[in-house]
Amino acid sequence: MLQNKSSRFYLVFFLFSFFLIISFFIRTSLALKSFALIDIDLITLLKTFGIGTFYDTIAFFYYILPLIIYIIFLPQKIFNSILNKYLILGFVFMQMYALLFGGVSEWFFWDEFGKRFNFIAVDYLVYTQEVIRNILESYPIGILLSTILLISISLFYLSIKKLALLNIVFTSNENFYTRIKRGFVFLLIPILAFNLLQKQELSHISDNTFNNELAKNGLYSLFSAFRNNSLDYNEFYANLEDKALMNNLQNLTGFSMTPKQISSKEKEIKPNVILIMVESLSAEYMGIYGNHKDLTPNLDSLTQKSLFFDNLYATGTRTIRGMEAVTLSIPPTPGRSIVKRPENEEMFSSGFIFQSKGYENKFIYAGHGYFDNINYFFAHNGFDIVDRTDFTESEITFSNAWGVCDEDLLNRVLKEADNSYSNGKTFFNYVMTTSNHRPYTYPDGKIDIPSHSGRDGAVKYTDFAIGSFLKEAQNKPWFENTIFVIVADHNGGSAGKSELPISKYKIPLIYYAPHILPSQTISKLSSQIDVMPTLFSLMHWNYPSLFYGEDILSPEFTQRAFIGTYQKLGYLKDDRLTILSPDKSIQEYKITNQTIKSTDYEPISLLQSDKKEAIIFYQSASYMYKHKLNKWKQL
Repeated sequence: MLQNKSSRFYLVFFLFSFFLIISFFIRTSLALKSFALIDIDLITLLKTFGIGTFYDTIAFFYYILPLIIYIIFLPQKIFNSILNKYLILGFVFMQMYALLFGGVSEWFFWDEFGKRFNFIAVDYLVYTQEVIRNILESYPIGILLSTILLISISLFYLSIKKLALLNIVFTSNENFYTRIKRGFVFLLIPILAFNLLQKQELSHISDNTFNNELAKNGLYSLFSAFRNNSLDYNEFYANLEDKALMNNLQNLTGFSMTPKQISSKEKEIKPNVILIMVESLSAEYMGIYGNHKDLTPNLDSLTQKSLFFDNLYATGTRTIRGMEAVTLSIPPTPGRSIVKRPENEEMFSSGFIFQSKGYENKFIYAGHGYFDNINYFFAHNGFDIVDRTDFTESEITFSNAWGVCDEDLLNRVLKEADNSYSNGKTFFNYVMTTSNHRPYTYPDGKIDIPSHSGRDGAVKYTDFAIGSFLKEAQNKPWFENTIFVIVADHNGGSAGKSELPISKYKIPLIYYAPHILPSQTISKLSSQIDVMPTLFSLMHWNYPSLFYGEDILSPEFTQRAFIGTYQKLGYLKDDRLTILSPDKSIQEYKITNQTIKSTDYEPISLLQSDKKEAIIFYQSASYMYKHKLNKWKQL
């Protein structure tokens, strides 16, 4: 395309080459890191790296658009000025540093999530205070940044001296017409790519999710996540006519757009309720599920004294998904959680049901509740807020980027319960822990695993904190009349070979009340959205309901679960998983082997009843939110 080597656009070619090389090394490094998990047959690898290079190319030309426009329109005299030369050199160095920094960041993001940058990374860019503190507490940032800086300086020096970058770029004399012609080709690439990639996901090259993720470009995925954080169900997913949708929903579940009355023949009881939502408590960490590391001795023991549900699944992979599922009792809707969406006030929530029964509700959080819009959501759905800002210095013995340690949090819960009790109030405390989260730090000397040594230690510390809390609670006058609900928000990791690895969504659910509830293990397939309806049934409550969740203990309970990411929506029933994708496609898989750590699938022909049920549940949940039909004020 260039008639001679001297050209302003050589700068673009240079940066493009550097971008491709760095992207290749990132993809190769991530592939080697997950070598045991990826498909390594020649065809799949060629697709992985071929499609990956295509996405790298598209990402680069999106990224470099401002420079191309700058090169086209800047007059020759100004472009060849000393000031502009220094500006260009500074720009080149910053791009080298930024791309290397991005590569290192992708390595750690992959280590945590098994994904290229996605909507989680988008959210992390918003909440910089917690994220930066978490990074500083988790990794040797000084060493990493210094190393990246030294490599950048070395590469920059070689580019100037060996590749003669300055001489080639600043000895050109292209007229404006030539620059327009050459620049137009570069500008055309992102325009064509935008229209092509809106219609299809080229990175879906395999049934192995790790290969599909490797075929992406992290930068492209990051900006794609910005664009797709909110997905209109009808536009992107298989759907029914609205009228047919609601008729089918009512026939399927007895659910309609107007509240149904839940009634009990037995007398209502109104015990206190303390719900502890445990950060990232995967079933696979617990001894009761087969883990042999003795990480959860207190919780394992508790399952023998409680109503324990051992076949329950989280709806998503984020804390706010778990909050949404438990508080609102609805399947996950595509895109971001309702907790983070606009117009999420006055939803039909468990908070308002507790309020209607005369309860004092408090959401008690170890961290800063502005993160992920958590405080706003709970404050506008029936709860008073107690978060990190409400803890006094004397109440904090240890904290990290995400909040006070679980012991400090649960000690505050005891105080709040005491205050409610002394004021004659029946209370519902919704508690959110944070210690089982990177950087996995906690007070020294509490357990036999040193702080900051990994997830196992954080799990064991959280178990220790809950055990200590329950032991102290037994001495309280309100203990005998309290139900303790313990459930995870999501699993410790959601990465797997398949699009929706079922085993990664399994979590424990415990109802502990030795003076109120019997001890029993229930193995029905169930969902996080069933937590509150089951609790209300245990208390024999009569109430109007817009919940999708059901009483797991009911003989009429339909065993099913809902699992999803922000794009993939899964419907689990019997030994089949139906997945709705945002290109309106539907796939179904038979579960051929499932352990607590992995699941094997076999593609099968789509069962029409599963397809219809999956569409009805997910489309109607999106419809209800979009049309503001699941609001408390409607009652």
